[in-house]
Amino acid sequence: MTRLLDRMGRPQDHLPPVIHVAGTNGKGSTIAYMRAFLEASGKKVHVLTSPHLVRFNERIRLAGKLVSTRRLNQALEACEEANEGAPITFFEITTVAAFKLFSEVKADYLLLETGMGGRFDATNMVDHPLGVVITPVDYDHQNFLGDTLTLIAGEKAGILKRGAKAVFGRQRDEGRAVLVRQAARLGITPLIAGENFDGRAEDGRLVYQDEQGLLDLPPPALAGPHQFDNAALAIAAMRHFELPVTEAQIAEGLRSVQWPARLQPVKGTLLGLLPEGSELWIDGGHNAHGAAALSLALQEIDAKRPMKLRLIMGLMNTRKPADFLAPFAGMVEHVHALSIPGEPNAHPA
Repeated sequence: MTRLLDRMGRPQDHLPPVIHVAGTNGKGSTIAYMRAFLEASGKKVHVLTSPHLVRFNERIRLAGKLVSTRRLNQALEACEEANEGAPITFFEITTVAAFKLFSEVKADYLLLETGMGGRFDATNMVDHPLGVVITPVDYDHQNFLGDTLTLIAGEKAGILKRGAKAVFGRQRDEGRAVLVRQAARLGITPLIAGENFDGRAEDGRLVYQDEQGLLDLPPPALAGPHQFDNAALAIAAMRHFELPVTEAQIAEGLRSVQWPARLQPVKGTLLGLLPEGSELWIDGGHNAHGAAALSLALQEIDAKRPMKLRLIMGLMNTRKPADFLAPFAGMVEHVHALSIPGEPNAHPA
């Protein structure tokens, strides 16, 4: 990774101010909120997220716009030529190509999501980020990151850098201890959800409070009670990192934010294939922590309009179906298990 970046002219040294985001769940949603807030303030924002849903281009936004296929191909071809056949992973060469593109297009900020973990992640090549955000840490990718929260949090904490401010989402005690200890080693005093700031649903509104005061805001456009936490984390980052975003612009961002396949209602032709009165929702949750958040969101919907719930799901073979399904016990009428087409590492149906 370092070798290829050097051959490409060290594009990571020529980026706009970077906000680096790690964590188990909520990274993409938190980035979506931060992007919405910054764009509401008139700023141009680069974004690197993963994975993509439909098109590879979705991973990279240049100054707010999805990278074109032509420009993406040019960047990847340049990286491949410079790499000269040396060993490199799919995510590493994608990250180098993204850094190259980000260094070539003017923007005010870069929102950078880790792929997995943090300490050894390909994105962890930025020496001086403006700020670091760590969303809730839970069990995932144990075969790479370790099988305890202490080990997993230690990997996530690897993106903390001396001189960069930090904001942490709600953490379990074991993970919190690791994150706070590493922050202290680097001279960082982080803001922590539930301690230094909080966001809650109140009368259909998002009420946010931190040491700077209280904000009475519209609810997030993204569905589910967990989105109040994600939105609050993004707001805390804006305020703690002293970014030029007003309360009105935060409100605008909450109303306009988009992040597909996060408890997203589906309309149109596909819905028309189902029995009359059906609702169809899609969600990218794929681990026990994500399933728990999805379960709470569905319970909230069911309390307003009772429904019969059917799950259509497919999982990779690194996931434990029983752990994913446990939060839905007593809620689900039927589970339809699918194999993921074209994915040899998927669980068989």
